[in-house]
Amino acid sequence: MSDLLTVNGIHTAYDRVDVLHGVSLAVAKGTITCILGANGAGKSTLIRSILGLTPAHTGSISFNGQPISGLPTHRVIASGIACIPEGRKVFPKMTVEENLRVGAYQQRDEREVARRIEQTYALFPRLKERRLQLAGTMSGGEQAMVSIGRGLMAQPQLLIIDEPSLGLSPLYVKENFRIIRDINRLGITVLLVEQNVRQTLAIAHHGYVLSQGRLVAQGTAQQLNDNEEVRAAYFG
Repeated sequence: MSDLLTVNGIHTAYDRVDVLHGVSLAVAKGTITCILGANGAGKSTLIRSILGLTPAHTGSISFNGQPISGLPTHRVIASGIACIPEGRKVFPKMTVEENLRVGAYQQRDEREVARRIEQTYALFPRLKERRLQLAGTMSGGEQAMVSIGRGLMAQPQLLIIDEPSLGLSPLYVKENFRIIRDINRLGITVLLVEQNVRQTLAIAHHGYVLSQGRLVAQGTAQQLNDNEEVRAAYFG
């Protein structure tokens, strides 16, 4: 199985102080790969480095075999990467369907946009029911669905999902993880960044554990689940 995304020895700094220290990882095509770690571990900085928002000052990042290090963010996105940001960021004064259409801003063919909307509604029937509702009036769980749906509208090869369980009820957390698995079954590679270790390892194929900007463990989901240090740190 070939790698879709490769991060090789990156160091990323804020105000000249390194936050990431020589991080390397690979995301294989067709898989769900997870990045686990507590608050402050460097997970968000890693995402920002991949997207070119906070470029690494050393090391390299490749996507589909092509270097993307140093590219502006819009070109990274155009290469086939979409990101669902932490915190269910929606456009509150736009309807559900208007939010979804924003995700397909690079697609000019209206028929293709309509096809993607219907595909998204098939994953999220509740959104179809609420398609004319203002996104800002929806519950947190429903806004999370809008955010994920908007990312899917770009038809990405790689979907980065940042903390999808943050602040959600257990019912919506379970639903979101089921949907992430369904998205992967559609052929979309997923990079899942999470603190919810149990739920994440239940759907992931491979994972990495980040602590204070360094990778401290990696392996299959089962290997991480069986790792005593990981269990002690994250399962209590």
